[in-house]
Amino acid sequence: MPGYRSTMIRPRSRRFAAALALGAAVAIVAGCTAEPSPVATSAAPEPEPPFTPTYEEPAPFDLAPLTGEPVEVGALGIPSLAAKIDNHPAARPQIGLDRTDIVFEELVEGGLTRYVAVWHSDVPAEIGPIRSIRPMDPDIISPLGGIVAYSGGQQRFVDMMRATEVYNAIHGQSDTNSVMYRGSNAPAPHNVIVKAPELIGMHGGLAKPQQLFPYAASAAQATAAVEGSPVAGASMVFGSLASPSWAWDAASGTWLRSMTGGAPDMAASGARLSAVNLVILRVPVGTIQQIPTTKMIGSGEAWVLTGGKALQGTWSKADPTAPIRIVTADGLPIRLAPGNTWVELVPNAGSVSIG
Repeated sequence: MPGYRSTMIRPRSRRFAAALALGAAVAIVAGCTAEPSPVATSAAPEPEPPFTPTYEEPAPFDLAPLTGEPVEVGALGIPSLAAKIDNHPAARPQIGLDRTDIVFEELVEGGLTRYVAVWHSDVPAEIGPIRSIRPMDPDIISPLGGIVAYSGGQQRFVDMMRATEVYNAIHGQSDTNSVMYRGSNAPAPHNVIVKAPELIGMHGGLAKPQQLFPYAASAAQATAAVEGSPVAGASMVFGSLASPSWAWDAASGTWLRSMTGGAPDMAASGARLSAVNLVILRVPVGTIQQIPTTKMIGSGEAWVLTGGKALQGTWSKADPTAPIRIVTADGLPIRLAPGNTWVELVPNAGSVSIG
């Protein structure tokens, strides 16, 4: 019919219409799909509390005046006990000599030596055997104060010792009957024994000793250990019958003592005599009516051996009550290691070999 146009879709148009229909269907399906679940998230961690450092006060302590070792506060308020200890062959082995704070070895008559031994931080039940006083002993013992125990002596030497501020405990006097006796360790006169704690307890009102030597905080910080040269030991000659020696023992950190002839020097306890510090002083020795007399007021050559090393210096002592002062070549004090000390007062006429 004229004027009429057909609405029939051509084949290509049918494919397009089908595509439209399919797209519409997809859109409808997509519109009906459920929304995706939200992704789970972990909760934020709780903040840690700020770090607060803690500080503990170190326990208070005192230093033992004759060893430089730390001790409980107030533990060493007692006086020191010095004693004139026999070193005759018949007197060995001595009792308590392995527990001393300080020992001084000095020349006496007959080419022998004798000790001024000092106990304070470690007092054994007994010490000895004690012998008679000598003219140099007041100058050695006076700086300590406290007590000195001996078996007597020439009256002039006893008077010299009694003229000091040190309490004289003499065998055979009424005030020592309960604390001194003759033992069975050796024949007389090498057998006078002292009950050390009891003797000290009788004089508890006496002051504790002053510090005789300056000490480092540790053995590694001792002056000789820092500035000295390595050595194996030292040997010395006091007189015709006295030539002791010392050898370094790294295992124990001490110098081990040998008697004249080289045999190990032992205490009655069975312990080898040893020292953390070995101090060697060259001293002039005169005579008072045939009695060798070490001159302690003055100065001279010194060696300090600590920690397997030796350092040369100079010693001086200004007056009887002053302690011995030992300094380096620069004039600085030589500090010892904490521990016990042996002081060898070697006559200038004798000899010292260190190496």
